[in-house]
Amino acid sequence: MSAFKRKRGGQAHVGKKAKKVKFVADGGEAAVEAEQEKRNEVTIPAPVSRGKWTNKERVLIFSSRGINFRTRHLMQDLRTMMPHSKADTKMDRKDKLFVVNEVCEIKNCNKCLFFEAKKKQDLYMWISNSPHGPSAKFLVQNIHTLAELKMTGNCLKGSRPLLSFDPKFDKEPHYALLKELFTQTFSTPRYHPKSQPFVDHVFTFTIADNRIWFRNYQIIEEDASLVEVGPRFVLNLIKVFQGSFGGPTLYENPDFQSPNMHRREIRLAAAARVREKQMVKEMQKMKRTEAKEDLARDVTADVFLTPADEKPVHIQTEAPEPKMVKKNKHKIVAGHKGLCFYNLPVFF
Repeated sequence: MSAFKRKRGGQAHVGKKAKKVKFVADGGEAAVEAEQEKRNEVTIPAPVSRGKWTNKERVLIFSSRGINFRTRHLMQDLRTMMPHSKADTKMDRKDKLFVVNEVCEIKNCNKCLFFEAKKKQDLYMWISNSPHGPSAKFLVQNIHTLAELKMTGNCLKGSRPLLSFDPKFDKEPHYALLKELFTQTFSTPRYHPKSQPFVDHVFTFTIADNRIWFRNYQIIEEDASLVEVGPRFVLNLIKVFQGSFGGPTLYENPDFQSPNMHRREIRLAAAARVREKQMVKEMQKMKRTEAKEDLARDVTADVFLTPADEKPVHIQTEAPEPKMVKKNKHKIVAGHKGLCFYNLPVFF
């Protein structure tokens, strides 16, 4: 075992000077050794972080059973980005949500991100201030993890992020409450033992279409431009509670539509389209049958009929007179060997 343990920067003396380590070259005379001592002397800089870790925020990130691979990767990405987070085993579905407060107390965490899966396709996220509240419930949509996006941005693991909020967060009271929850949960405490003393990325929370859009960008040093790192997801607010994972409702989103109702509307719309197609086919069939019936009777048969006076029926009682047959003057007389001679008058 080591004789002593190195203490953290918070317990070190602020006014303490940097240590000096001397490297002495081997061999040589005494005068030469003195000169080499000055040349080979190396100064070790003092620790970068000399402050004291006072903000003891710890976030517990875990989920219920039944989550898919995408949710598992999202949780792992959040734990990677938040060095002040802790993990725990999956919670059973049969347990009540109030058990999460006891888990947070056991893990010595005062903030919680709990992912609740339902029907193996819907994902809900609870963000809570344990154990006294408040808490908020969201529907998580459009999840894209770090491994899936493959963005060009990159940031140091454990570095502290900047938090950027939409101006709409200051206009409405429930958004102001969520802003404070996000600030206390996602911001890395200063001088945290697992954090790095650098700021090279920014978390953005933007409100659009009554939803909160989360993005993570890298800050490039050269021109201070932003390059997306990931992950990304969209939070659709459902309710804000006064307590932790329950209690009186402070705010309820009137524009929220549950995924079950959304899927039901899609099914009803599809069924309506099928019924409409069937009705069109039936109408076409009826028109075809009506056209066949009309063709049995010719509509144009009476076009040329003109009204005329009716004539009395004449019954012939006597035999008709024989007709006089006129003889043809130009009678053809058969000649010899196929020659034909006409009986014409001859003049001398």
